[in-house]
Amino acid sequence: MDIKEIQNLIRFVAKSGASEVKLEMDDVKITIRTGSDDTTIVQQVPMQQAPVMHQQVPMQQAVPVQEVPAADTSAEDSKYITIKSPIIGTFYRKPSPDKPVFVEVGTDIKEGDVLCVIEAMKLFNEIESEVSGKIVKVLVDDSSPVEFDQPLFLVDPS
Repeated sequence: MDIKEIQNLIRFVAKSGASEVKLEMDDVKITIRTGSDDTTIVQQVPMQQAPVMHQQVPMQQAVPVQEVPAADTSAEDSKYITIKSPIIGTFYRKPSPDKPVFVEVGTDIKEGDVLCVIEAMKLFNEIESEVSGKIVKVLVDDSSPVEFDQPLFLVDPS
């Protein structure tokens, strides 16, 4: 099961209102619990190994792309869209150390363009844009750890 399937499962559970969902497959066991504190706990346990990995994910805004609330930013930034991290991991601006960055400030992007890579559990996940526009600001340094729902880029949709 890949990270996108897990994210979709989390969104589905959040919308369904279920308090707990368990999924067991050949090599993976996943438990998603929702509680009154608006969190989901995902446990992914490879069946051959004993360690348990925990990942806490806020449920309120499970969508990677959100408009920036005006209260959190200056009036100038309120017209921008924030692209947020859909997963926890390490943020990379380049596909590999010897390659150029995916996007720079001023780069025009469209839906489906790869903006960065986030490494999670030794898997490199390409993060694609869900909006069209121009990159206004890169909010994270290369090779930095990122949290779920952490702002990565500001995009001017006009």
